[in-house]
Amino acid sequence: MPESPDLAEAPRTYLSPYRQEDMDEFTSLARESRELHHPWLFPPTRAEDYTPYARRLVEDPTRTGFLVRARDDDRIAGFININNIVQGAFHSGALGYGAFAHAAGRGLLSEGLGLVVRHAFGPLGLHRLEANIQPANAASIALVRRAGFRLEGFSPDFLLIDGAWRDHERWAITAEMVA
Repeated sequence: MPESPDLAEAPRTYLSPYRQEDMDEFTSLARESRELHHPWLFPPTRAEDYTPYARRLVEDPTRTGFLVRARDDDRIAGFININNIVQGAFHSGALGYGAFAHAAGRGLLSEGLGLVVRHAFGPLGLHRLEANIQPANAASIALVRRAGFRLEGFSPDFLLIDGAWRDHERWAITAEMVA
């Protein structure tokens, strides 16, 4: 269970920070989940890639990351990162996330996303979270829709993913929408 008061727990999941000791489990699960993730995302599958990835999420003040863990076995079910955190008048961040294959379809990432949203609008003091999703990624769209995000628009050629500029739908939620 989480030891830190700034991490959250729910009935079936809890959030933990990225740690170096999670490297082997994370990269193994990422390798096992390649088919599930392709062509949407590419989490680190090798130890030499995990370390700088996790370090950025821990040390860079414009990012923060959470491992979503299943309470029944403490395995990593997925990950949710908040990137491009901007303070000032914006108070916003952009989500990046993925479930691992063994946990996909079990609702664990949905529960974890609820914890991250509450953390973002509580301790982090953000006002807005965005999720930019490729239109064909039905599972990701369903995830944010369940969490209360609203569709705000469409951005052609928005992000460079897997060597090509991909169109994305822009989904967002604000603190007032969950209050």
